[in-house]
Parts: sequence; structure tokens; C-alpha cells
Amino acid sequence: MDAARTHQKVPVNTLERSACLGADGAVAHVTRCLRMISGRWKLPVLFRLYADEMLRSSQLLRDMPDVSQKMLTQHLRALEADGLILRTDFGETPPRVEYRLTERGQALMPVLLAARQFAEDHERAVR
Repeated sequence: MDAARTHQKVPVNTLERSACLGADGAVAHVTRCLRMISGRWKLPVLFRLYADEMLRSSQLLRDMPDVSQKMLTQHLRALEADGLILRTDFGETPPRVEYRLTERGQALMPVLLAARQFAEDHERAVR
């Protein structure tokens, strides 16, 4: 038996396996979280809204000069659909719309900051 194949040597309870790999297991939950934040502009939007409590889309466009209005709008709508940001439309002319993090978005930020710290620590360790 190959030394790297420890899964064949160590008995794993079926319940433990489904807790990780089942339809409602850890992998499914983490995958759902990663899908919420996947996309070129979602993380920049989340971090900008974390830095400033409220922003308008025009300010986001200025802060992220490489993003198009169409892509920013798509990412903002996706983040709103996932409940991570709140869009407030004031119904004024000219249009005034503001974005802010929801409680769920605020709860996600420590995870993203921990991922950032992990990446920094990993980069130092590799050097």
C-alpha cells in the first residue's frame, strides 16, 4: 500500500465523510461562499465598501478605472442578489443610488481579511 494513501489506512466514519463532502457538507458551503465572491470586480467592490461605509457607483468607477460601467453594474447586482450589499435608490433626477455592505457583507469581511493575512504570510514563508 502506498504511503500517500492514508485514506485507505485510517477508517473514516460515513457521517464524518458526509459532513465534509455531502450535499450539505463543508465543501458545498465553502463553494457557495467562493461563488459569491468570484468575479474580477467583486472583491474590489467589497473592500471599497468596507473602507467607506457608503459609495455611489460613480465613485466605484473612479476608484477602479479598469472596470466598465456594464461589468460594475453586473457585479453590483450579483452582490446585491447574494445579500452582501444593499442598494438604495433615492428615486431622484438625476438618479442617485448608494451602495453599502449588509450585515451579511460585514460578517464576510473578517473571512476576507483572514484570507488576505494568510496570503501575506504565505508569500513571506515562500520567500
